Amino acid sequence: MATKQDFVDFIIDQIRNQDKIRYKKMFGDYAIYYDNKVVALCCDNKLYIKPLASNIDIIGKENLVEAKPFEGSKNWFLIEEEIENSELIQELFESTSKNLPLKNQK
Repeated sequence: MATKQDFVDFIIDQIRNQDKIRYKKMFGDYAIYYDNKVVALCCDNKLYIKPLASNIDIIGKENLVEAKPFEGSKNWFLIEEEIENSELIQELFESTSKNLPLKNQK
């Protein structure tokens, strides 16, 4: 099942810094960029955050769910229960972006 545009819009609407967000449709699903870095995937109307150690502290080990966004992928952090927690989503996007190197940087 492909991700609906309404779901992506819902996720984007939770981010305060709209100018830092963009998304790209890929094979019926979406990659979400924050500060030009892929921080999340929307696949099958579910939100997956890039699995970084810094995000474990934000999500909490007791709430951590790992899942494959698509067949053949590695596990990402699945956000389901807290999908409407805009503070959490904002913090995860910022943390992921901050802790990922820019492409083409040495």
